[in-house]
Amino acid sequence: MSDDLPEPDRIEGAPHPRETETLFGQEQAEAAFLEAYNSGRLHSGWLITGPKGIGKATLAYKIAAFLLTEQPADGGLFGDAPPAPTSLSISSDHPDMALIRAGSHPRLSIVRRPVDEKTGKLRTEITADPVRDLKKFFHMSAADGGRRVVIVDVADEMNVTAANSILKELEEPPARTTLLLLAHQPSRLLPTIRSRCRELRCKPLSPADVAQALAQADVHVDETEALATLSGGSVGEAIRLMNHDGLQMYHDLVHMFDKLPNVDRAAALKLAESCAGKGAEARFPMALDLIDLFLARAARTGLVGEPSTQGAMGEARLLARIAPHDLAARRWAELQQELSLKVRRGRAVNLDPAALILDMVFRIEETARSVAAD
Repeated sequence: MSDDLPEPDRIEGAPHPRETETLFGQEQAEAAFLEAYNSGRLHSGWLITGPKGIGKATLAYKIAAFLLTEQPADGGLFGDAPPAPTSLSISSDHPDMALIRAGSHPRLSIVRRPVDEKTGKLRTEITADPVRDLKKFFHMSAADGGRRVVIVDVADEMNVTAANSILKELEEPPARTTLLLLAHQPSRLLPTIRSRCRELRCKPLSPADVAQALAQADVHVDETEALATLSGGSVGEAIRLMNHDGLQMYHDLVHMFDKLPNVDRAAALKLAESCAGKGAEARFPMALDLIDLFLARAARTGLVGEPSTQGAMGEARLLARIAPHDLAARRWAELQQELSLKVRRGRAVNLDPAALILDMVFRIEETARSVAAD
């Protein structure tokens, strides 16, 4: 891959998963894999699932390092079987670890979105070619007899041809080969792929784990409660929020909606204009995501009451006021679905970002008036 292009499996502002020293918050998934390994029930295909940015790729590389540095089962020279491992952790000084960190281990293959040779940019999906290249990888890596590992990051991005190709590898996996498929939305995968893999579910991180993971990535923030609340336990999303001023944007949204059922029109226009034009490529999708999150939190508040943590000062009070009961929860949930569909359609036809943002804000205003009238 060209040095000028970002790696598709790296979060901007964070170390690559293969370089990440410690995995936080996924002890259950680690233990499940280790139990299968120690019991001799090591599946050839594993599906590592969970929301984006919670450590799935880091777990995959940790498993890969564990398998690639496997000790001989016969105990080597003196014939004593090695004790059953109690951890997936491998010393950073192990010679295989340097190869993994450099992305050059001969028995590790990574399947991810390739570069479009015509445009020089990353493709939007995993095409068949990277999967077909596995045949060459299996042939070349068979010489030393060690375990081989394939990481597909992420399997959600495979097109139909690539998915069918990886299915063939799962149906007839080469000896001593483990395929690790990452998936943000496993329901999008072929049922036959899911059925041939054992699932490892990764869960959103606790605020404490998010803070530790951010510190490891050398990302420091004072608004830990707001960041943990808005990121939903995803380190990747937390870093994205930090990179693109998401905390301030959500603060501005809460301030704009503070007088609902009336919206601060000047603030709405300012937000809309900031999401349009050159340089707003990251701000526009961030605004869409945060508005969607605000609606989801409003719907949840109507069902379970005022939230215990806030994404911005005054948010809990605002949500409790505009979503006081389950009928309000239903209205906010319906609006979230409606606007989500409108966003997909609007982006498909390149609708003006400012117009789309303003339309969403005014629909929120209308819904708030409807709730207030109930």
